[in-house]
Amino acid sequence: MTIGLPRALIYYKMPWFWEVFFENLGFEVLLSPLTNKKIIEQGTKVADHETCFSVKVFEGHLLELEDKVDYIFLPRIKSLRKGYQSCPRFLGIPDIAKFLVSNKILAPLIDLNKKSLKKTAFLIGRELKKSGREINQAFEKAKKTKETLKEKENQEYLKKIKSQRKKIVLISHPYNLADEYINLRIEEKLKKLGLEIITIEKVPDNFLPKVLHWDFAQEMIEKTRKILKDCPKLSGAIEISAFQCGCDAVLREYLEKEYKIKKIPFLQLIIDEHTGEAGLLTRLEAFADTL
Repeated sequence: MTIGLPRALIYYKMPWFWEVFFENLGFEVLLSPLTNKKIIEQGTKVADHETCFSVKVFEGHLLELEDKVDYIFLPRIKSLRKGYQSCPRFLGIPDIAKFLVSNKILAPLIDLNKKSLKKTAFLIGRELKKSGREINQAFEKAKKTKETLKEKENQEYLKKIKSQRKKIVLISHPYNLADEYINLRIEEKLKKLGLEIITIEKVPDNFLPKVLHWDFAQEMIEKTRKILKDCPKLSGAIEISAFQCGCDAVLREYLEKEYKIKKIPFLQLIIDEHTGEAGLLTRLEAFADTL
């Protein structure tokens, strides 16, 4: 049996976790291809006009898996952090998929306010007719993979904040930061301008009192405050926002205020299916010149 994973949205929040979990349960895992022009075009074509660019990209990835796998894993996400809520669009993703593809959808509810991720993994495994021992072993291996990746990111972060080069923090949701096609390889472009890049996802967690009720947004605020504390000589901050992202429309004001207090230049870039590489490079060059 083959289980498909769309390489978009929540995939990048827990990279490798679900692949390792399903592979250790004995299934073959198929990822959709890296984002390309075809994926964006087909996602834009079927998506509702009011949806954000990131969901359009996701729908393009979803269509790439149609008829190629037995199941498509699309968790119905309500919360990825106790006491918080995820973007409401994540709740409806399995329902959208039923209108777009004919595959069977594996759609467990992930709500850390009510149930641990391990308990959710057991429900998934039971649905796939696996024993408790098999599920537990698969989950522990996936958890270990996640912890190893996080430790590697923490070490990379500590190395970068000690760099003597001008440092820029790149802020966005993980599915925007990790997808080089939709962000037009922004990290590569900034490095060519002589800047040291620290992505917000690689900043260690720094639990603070609640500011916003969205889990992703709260994490970005917390990590922003941590990097400002760890790196007082930060040169600038760039936020990448997907067009029509409701969460980012609110979050931006909070983030920009944090950097303005420290007198650190802040730039917001909005990406969509029409974003041009030349225009993006011009803005990055102008921003780098001001640092």
